[in-house]
Amino acid sequence: MSPSDLQNWVGKQEEIRDRAFPTPVKALSLTLNYRDFPIQEGDPLPELWHWLYFLPMATMAEVGPDGHPKRGGFLPPIDLERRMWASGKLEFQQDLLIGDTLTKVSEIRRVSEKEGKAGKMVFVTVQHRIGSARGVAVEETQDIVYLPMPKSFVQPPPNPLPDDVQWKEEYPVDPVLLFRFSALTFNGHKIHYDWRYATEVEKYPGLVVHGPLQALLLFEFAKRQCPGKKPAQFSFRATRPLFEFDTVYLCGRTQADGRVELFTANGDGNVSMQATMVWR
Repeated sequence: MSPSDLQNWVGKQEEIRDRAFPTPVKALSLTLNYRDFPIQEGDPLPELWHWLYFLPMATMAEVGPDGHPKRGGFLPPIDLERRMWASGKLEFQQDLLIGDTLTKVSEIRRVSEKEGKAGKMVFVTVQHRIGSARGVAVEETQDIVYLPMPKSFVQPPPNPLPDDVQWKEEYPVDPVLLFRFSALTFNGHKIHYDWRYATEVEKYPGLVVHGPLQALLLFEFAKRQCPGKKPAQFSFRATRPLFEFDTVYLCGRTQADGRVELFTANGDGNVSMQATMVWR
C-alpha cells in the first residue's frame, strides 16, 4: 500500500461487545498457578485480564499463513510478512467486574512508515476504550509493527539488565505455557506454538514468548511486590525476543517518585521487555 493509502485507515473505528465470563478468568489463573484465586461474578476483573475477551474471531478459511487472520478487515492490509505487538500503554479509571457486559471501541490513531536495520517498517497505533454500563474503565493504546521476513536470525544487540534492581524472580516458561496463553487469547500466531514454523519460516531459534504474556507477568509481579496498591497507569515496550528455552527473570525497582520500573530478562542478563507501573 502507498503511504497515502495507509493514511486512509486513520480514524477507522469498530465496536465490539462481549461478556466477562468467569471461565477464562479461572483458566488464566490456573495457567499462572494461582490456586485460590477469587472467581465469582461481581468480583473485580484483574487489570489486563480484559485481554481474555474481544478475541479475534475468524474462520479457518480466513486465517493467513502465520496463523493470524488474513490482512485487511479493521487493520490495514500491510504486505510486510511479520506482525508483532511492539508496545502498549494503559490507564485504569475504574474496575471491570466478572460478569459485566463489556464494550470495546477501537480507533486507528496513526499509521507511519520508518526505515530500520531490517528495512521498511510500518507502525499502526490503535486506541481502545473498554468499559461497562458504569462507563469507561480502561483506555489502552497499542502499537503494532509490521516487518519484512528475515533471511536468517540476527542476534539483537546486548541490552543489559540494570545492576540496581531490587527484586528478581525466576519464572518458569515452557511450550505448554505458551500454548495455553495462545489458546486463552485466541492468538493463532504460529511463532508461539509451532516450532517448525517459528524456526524455518520466521527464522527464530525457538518458540517466542508472547509480548502480552511478558507484560501480564510483569504487571502481576509488581502487584506482588507492592501489595495493597492500585494501578493507575502501565506501559510496556518489547526490546528483544525472549524464547521458551531461556531462563526467564522478572525484575523491578522503585523510583523516587513512587513509580516501579519492571523488566523481563533472560539468563544472559539481557532485557526483553521493559515496563513502568504508576500507582494511584
